[in-house]
Amino acid sequence: MDHLTSLSIYEASELLKSKCISPVELLNAHLEIIHKKEPILNSFITILEKQSQDSALIAEKEILENKIKSRLHGIPIGLKDLYFTKGIKTTIGSSIHKDFIPEYDSAVTEKLSDSGAIIIGKMQMHEFALGTTSINEHHGTSKNPWNPQHVTGGSSGGSASSVASGQVMGAMGSDTGGSIRIPSAACGIVGLKPTFGRVSRYGVFPLSWSLDTVGPMTRTTIDSAIMMNSIAGYDSRDSSSINVKTDDYLIKINDGIKGLRIGVPTNFFYSVIDPEVEKSVKNASRKLSDLGAEVEEFSLPVLEHSLAISSIILLTEAAEIHLENMRNNSAKMGVDVLERLRQGLILSGTDYVSALRARTEFNQEIDLALQKYDVLLSPTLAIGAPKITEDLITIGDTTLSTSSLMSRLTRPFNVTGLPTISIPCGLTSSKMPIGLQLTSKAFQESTILKTAQAYEREVGFPKIA
Repeated sequence: MDHLTSLSIYEASELLKSKCISPVELLNAHLEIIHKKEPILNSFITILEKQSQDSALIAEKEILENKIKSRLHGIPIGLKDLYFTKGIKTTIGSSIHKDFIPEYDSAVTEKLSDSGAIIIGKMQMHEFALGTTSINEHHGTSKNPWNPQHVTGGSSGGSASSVASGQVMGAMGSDTGGSIRIPSAACGIVGLKPTFGRVSRYGVFPLSWSLDTVGPMTRTTIDSAIMMNSIAGYDSRDSSSINVKTDDYLIKINDGIKGLRIGVPTNFFYSVIDPEVEKSVKNASRKLSDLGAEVEEFSLPVLEHSLAISSIILLTEAAEIHLENMRNNSAKMGVDVLERLRQGLILSGTDYVSALRARTEFNQEIDLALQKYDVLLSPTLAIGAPKITEDLITIGDTTLSTSSLMSRLTRPFNVTGLPTISIPCGLTSSKMPIGLQLTSKAFQESTILKTAQAYEREVGFPKIA
């Protein structure tokens, strides 16, 4: 049944619609892979075997009656374990919330269910989503399916490993400093961070009120568009949700990129980077040029300020959210997470206000660049996924902690809130995936999706051997 778990969502939806396969058959194939690979990968915190089987039977009946709800009808999907699921444990990757059972569903959970998707489980994650490796002392470390000795990246590590390994067909992650794009790059899949306010965060446990976004993680670009069609849209229950027209992300996805203007910032992204990664990203840039895009290198000095802005805002807001936990449950927190939260407590109100002012100026500079270019192109990660045992990484004359290096290149686009996608663009010499990052103007997810699709259609994405 392995062939069923290697299908894309699009391919499976066509087979389900034509009744060549059934939702029950598709689900059972994925449950079989989960049982086979989970002891190695640790992608899940909770496997919803009985609930998903019941959902598959319902979906089968509906499809047989030609009551097809969407392209996700009958498709097994995973949720990062910070999406609220009514009556189902939601731990946020923490021992503090190990018995937390929400009384309502998140907006995304509702929308996926309304689309007929089958929620197959709650995925492993870095505690409180505050980390870039998914090394979790409470629920175990998620392992990279390309090589289980390597990290998945974080914080949506279980979502990435489950998609890459065929345990689910798609998964939902969250992204505050790169937590969708980092593990997507590390595990060789597609990860989309939508525009801030495009997808409702209602019922998603927060990390940073002004930076958090939620989005899909899939094996193909078209699958990402399919999931966006189901989850995007205004929600009055989320104060950050923005009431703008939602696109059908599939309509223009194969339009090609002839005449598209792509800007490649030459500073910041390449100051600390593995030469293999730099080579792959530049090869991808040339390929996009060959496909008709107008690719131009340029300098964007403001990027050098992105890490300071992001760190102050993220850590201050996270410390406020977890203030009660730090006072009453600090002994139950992971050492790395507690240390970061305490850094947020040290920052002053003036530090926070200064960062907000700097953010405004930063975003204005990025918006100016996007008046000239339709897309900005950059590497997602400076390295391939490191080994689980590696705490420090040396590149040239620079040594950085693994955790800070992993999020270094993703955080600028959380400051801006702009839509950004990570797609695979090659492999390192050690056969670990390399990620390419594409960013566009606010609410222009369609632009980065068609750019990613043009590249994928021409080059294809590496597959796990």
